[in-house]
Amino acid sequence: MRCPQCAERETRVVDSRDLDDSATIRRRRECAACSFRFTTYERVEAARLIVIKRDGSRQEFDRERLVSGLRKALTRRPVPDGAAETAADAIEAELRSAGVTEVPSSRIGALAMEQLRGIDQIAYIRFASVYQSFEDLEALKREVDSLYAERGSGSFSK
Repeated sequence: MRCPQCAERETRVVDSRDLDDSATIRRRRECAACSFRFTTYERVEAARLIVIKRDGSRQEFDRERLVSGLRKALTRRPVPDGAAETAADAIEAELRSAGVTEVPSSRIGALAMEQLRGIDQIAYIRFASVYQSFEDLEALKREVDSLYAERGSGSFSK
């Protein structure tokens, strides 16, 4: 690991800690040449995950793109900081645990809606309205009515 201060290759690990249920390792390092201390984060690089788009094209799974979409849905909602990242982590973990290398984009969208439904109802409706492209107000109303029905039956937490 190169020192960001002097570009020296010799650094030593001062402290290591697991983050995010051991998915990420945080390391405090010190440069042997200039004694500058800095932090690095290590994450296991898993096999590539390919997304099959609706038009049949394929592209590599982009976690940041997923986080961005979730953040947009959660904009100005009373949710904890990092809710989008946590949801994206859960989605990515579920996709990888399936053991497949190719996944349809519809599966990712369904998982995102499932996560948002558990986080915030308004964010869920925002995302669903774009993702499912409701054809008219009646389709949107049916989705909102289903949320009300869940809420009334007590199966929804909020």
